[in-house]
Amino acid sequence: MNPTLHRRRVPIRGILMLVIVALLAIFAAAFSAAPAHAAEACEPDPSTGCVQGVIKLSSGEPAPGIAVTLSGAGAESTTETDEAGRWVFSATEAGAYTVAVDEETLPDGQFFKSAGEREVDVELHSTASALFPLTDDPEAATTTPETGGDTTETKPASSASSGDSFSWPRFWQQFVSGIRMGLLIALASLGLSLVFGTTGLSNFAQGEMVTMGGLLAAAFMGVTGNLWLAGLCAVIACAGFGWVQDKVLWKPLRKRRLSLMQLMIVSIGLSITLQYTFQFFFGSGVVRIDTSTAATLTIAGVTLTVQSYIAMGVSLLAIIAVGLGLMYTRFGRATRAISDNPALARASGIDVDRVINIVWIVGGGLAGLAGVFFGLIFNGLNWFTGGTMLLMFFAAVTLGGLGTAFGAFVGSMIIGMIVELTNIWLPGDLKYASALLLLILILLVRPQGIFGRKERIG
Repeated sequence: MNPTLHRRRVPIRGILMLVIVALLAIFAAAFSAAPAHAAEACEPDPSTGCVQGVIKLSSGEPAPGIAVTLSGAGAESTTETDEAGRWVFSATEAGAYTVAVDEETLPDGQFFKSAGEREVDVELHSTASALFPLTDDPEAATTTPETGGDTTETKPASSASSGDSFSWPRFWQQFVSGIRMGLLIALASLGLSLVFGTTGLSNFAQGEMVTMGGLLAAAFMGVTGNLWLAGLCAVIACAGFGWVQDKVLWKPLRKRRLSLMQLMIVSIGLSITLQYTFQFFFGSGVVRIDTSTAATLTIAGVTLTVQSYIAMGVSLLAIIAVGLGLMYTRFGRATRAISDNPALARASGIDVDRVINIVWIVGGGLAGLAGVFFGLIFNGLNWFTGGTMLLMFFAAVTLGGLGTAFGAFVGSMIIGMIVELTNIWLPGDLKYASALLLLILILLVRPQGIFGRKERIG
């Protein structure tokens, strides 16, 4: 063995060990602090039952300060929704209870979509829930009480699925919300697209990278007390985890020449493992990053939280930075060369493994940043948040064109806009289905996606 080469390997191995130890220390500190930022909630036990819910405005923003009353079993209690729109009661006797929302405390221009009063059946050692969806269309409102615990959003006969509920203020509100959603999806989709372009791998664990970013931000918030520092630490940790993934898992598997199908199955296994790891350390409830009251800002009639505007700006800057990096840096040119022809890129002297490793770092950091913003904008996240959004990430990448970063961005914006705008006419449960239906229709006409290239098979 060449002694010069041997001397060079020693410090590299030492550095790798230090990085791994540092990452383990980060995760240990984060996991130990996580419970401090779980959402405040009633804890059911053999002598206690819980009733809880969330009230949001028609725009999707939380509705704080709304009075909610629970009555039944000879007792009555009143509370107000917190800054996240959440309310919770505890009951020491099982039975039928009535949850009523004081209509006088609703914000101006907001009406009950289905009912302002619901009956719930409370059992000890369990949790019942009741939702009170709001609308800005008085014609779509109803005051008929509804019954049943664990209620979900229901629509009256004149629901928002008809065009009667359309209004221009609501359209612009949903339009901007669509831009916000599209930018968040783009952050995660860019990493997914870069990994696919350089390795051919469809990484099913990308959603868990998003979840990790949000959960670690909540954990670091408990340690540092500074939101900016907590978010930065979470992004760095996710980028480091991307590096570890490639070094420990994906690079050895590539050297063993596993097929793409086998690699995809490994990514599914990694996804499931991470999901239950998150559930073990953080629990199954909602984890909030910032428990303070989020300030709102109205621009041109569109009201969003200040955090939403900041998230949109930072996301756009990050996406532009990645795009410029791919276009004008050596790393970007090498990445595009590997995406076009890995064998030719290797023959021309490009260190393919090193470029792929950097791609994993960038993809992990972008996914972590998306997770931080998801947790802030939507008032928390849980162990399966990334899993619920994974199909949206794949839809965005496929719609824009597999392996193209610009296509992933455009696809993400289209998916985000469709998801939010169709919420004007369709029930909320169908908004994701509409985006996937659009994906199917476009692929029937253009199978390679909007910016993808046709490939010759055979």
